[in-house]
Amino acid sequence: MTPSAHHPRLALARPAQHPLADTVRKAGWRPVPYSFTCLKVTAGAPPLPLDEVRALLVLSPSGAKVAATALPSGMTCLVQGAGTADALGRDDLDVQLPSEARAEALWDLLQTRFPQGGDFILARGERSREYLEVAARDSVWRIHPWITHREAPREPFPPLPKVEGVLALSPLQAEILAPLAGDVQRFAWGEATAEAFAKAGAPAHAHCEPKPSLLWAMLAQHLKKEESPC
Repeated sequence: MTPSAHHPRLALARPAQHPLADTVRKAGWRPVPYSFTCLKVTAGAPPLPLDEVRALLVLSPSGAKVAATALPSGMTCLVQGAGTADALGRDDLDVQLPSEARAEALWDLLQTRFPQGGDFILARGERSREYLEVAARDSVWRIHPWITHREAPREPFPPLPKVEGVLALSPLQAEILAPLAGDVQRFAWGEATAEAFAKAGAPAHAHCEPKPSLLWAMLAQHLKKEESPC
């Protein structure tokens, strides 16, 4: 087996020092940083005055960075993960994190922290999967989306590096990578991303829920299958 086959290269839209890059390495792949999308701010004013809502919900560091400058001191912020909390960059906010960095856990935290419900603003990207809005529908937790940013292809667009696989982290990334990937392995982070690959005519070879542990399992298992004799 050649060194390339032993450590196949995987294009990943994250820096080499990112935790997801570490996960890729632990699974036996060599991450190749490939920054082919960027985030563009889209936020106008929040959908409701901030002093009329019980808390701000934030799904990502990008949303946190956009929202941070508008938040009044002392406001309660329920954020999906530690990276999102750090991105707020404020010591005067009541920041709370769920048991794990998933929208499902954030929904559990919201219900526990505010059992009587109320109005809440959700800062999120343009194409987030809308789990919280769906979960809260027809409930006492009234969630008002605040679209803070969107993902877009970089200009000029960088060519795909020589790799044996690609990992799409969002539906937009899957749409972009589908015609570029050719016969390399296509992996999807989340069901919606896998669906985007399929709609673009290049179904993913495998997909996982957006959790690092499941990404490791998916990549390691796929590599093991590739290395198994016929």
